[in-house]
Amino acid sequence: MSTLAQLRAALADRLAEDGTLTDPAWRGAVETVPRELFTPSYFDEVPDSFPTRYRPVHQGDDGWLEGVYGDRTLITQLDGRIRPGDVTEGTVTGSPSSSSTLPSLVLRMWHQLDVESRQRVLEVGTGTGYSTAIGAHRLGSTALTSIEYDPVVAQAASAALGAAGYAPRLIVGDGLRGDPEGGAYDRLIATCSVRYIPLAWLHQVKPGGKILVTLSGWGYASGLVLLTVTGPGTATGRFLPGYTSFMIARPHDRPPRPALALLPGDDRPSTIDPAVITTWTGGWVAQLAAPAAERLGAGAEQVLWDVSTGSQARTTPGPDGGWTVVQRGPVRLWDRVEAAVQRWQEAGAPHQEGFGLTVSPTGQRVWIGDEDGPGWDLPV
Repeated sequence: MSTLAQLRAALADRLAEDGTLTDPAWRGAVETVPRELFTPSYFDEVPDSFPTRYRPVHQGDDGWLEGVYGDRTLITQLDGRIRPGDVTEGTVTGSPSSSSTLPSLVLRMWHQLDVESRQRVLEVGTGTGYSTAIGAHRLGSTALTSIEYDPVVAQAASAALGAAGYAPRLIVGDGLRGDPEGGAYDRLIATCSVRYIPLAWLHQVKPGGKILVTLSGWGYASGLVLLTVTGPGTATGRFLPGYTSFMIARPHDRPPRPALALLPGDDRPSTIDPAVITTWTGGWVAQLAAPAAERLGAGAEQVLWDVSTGSQARTTPGPDGGWTVVQRGPVRLWDRVEAAVQRWQEAGAPHQEGFGLTVSPTGQRVWIGDEDGPGWDLPV
């Protein structure tokens, strides 16, 4: 057995041992798809750097193959334009804008999609093409259509897929619009996150078909939801256990903003511990309550900022052991967050598998427990 085959088999063993790989057919995909073709170079984060700096790792460098076949996400682009091959020496700063998702998440999502042979699948977010190759190996290239927003990323993915022996249908365009030729798909899987479910998806997935996508927002909280399409423009489903996050689709990303200036406002005691919104589900609830706000800060010192209205909220520890909040602007952001957190806590503070989502032509609502439970409208 070659070294590369051994590395793929070892990766498959690790994914089987942790319960990710339960289907022999998907294991065969892991053992066969050459991830090194999809990640000939990537960025490694420089430890303890601030702002975060990245160093490029190229094919043949020490540790390159260990990274490729480790269960980790490999960053392949910064700021929508900087690729590892563009950096010949030193390190660089930037915001990750494309990556090869860690294999365990790729395989977990393919399992959760509950897809069968002969079903048509639309993948939104080709990225490096590794997830696309996994799906094409298991289902056959003709079953899979994949859309990538970035033409440079799409070109590299197309070349890697061809070199690996796969030929799914590839589209360069806005995946939030779905397949530009329309279509009746059985499944849709997204490897980017969205603020709400794009309406085009609800008309391109057949009734009874499923959509697997991560919801996120400008508060940097995320939740993975599996929806069943119930009719044209309608769907319902529940959020899944675990902790899943993806880069947000570029058309749904927050708008450019100036440097933050903390301005005076009205102050009062906070009725909740601000640190609750630094937890995975607490931050999710805060984002549902104030979807146009970006969250900054840490611990008891939180800052919410809605650039569109100029509204701000910031919290600080109070002298008596409590917390103080200062708010300004037309939207009382902390009032909304407090009310949402309290409703969530009254419902038992469930993790996200206690939440669901209902989509209709008139709106999209996340709820706790069941459709009649407390909930919040998504910013459609």
